[in-house]
Amino acid sequence: MTPSIGRIVHYQAHGSPDGTYKSVPRAAVVTEVFSDKCVSLCVLSPGGLLFNANCMLDESEEPKGGSWRWPPRV
Repeated sequence: MTPSIGRIVHYQAHGSPDGTYKSVPRAAVVTEVFSDKCVSLCVLSPGGLLFNANCMLDESEEPKGGSWRWPPRV
């Protein structure tokens, strides 16, 4: 799939180093596309909006905080 402006993706939140806050997926909207793997996002979280530039696609089994991926098909 190719990212484009306005597409919905999942952003993996970092979580806290001490584990108090887990690394969880959040809905995000693509706001700028640099390449097929690098985009800018507007992350929709319960605490408000987060703008993240140069966020990289993560295709690994275990998602890494600060990355994005396509939502699973259900």
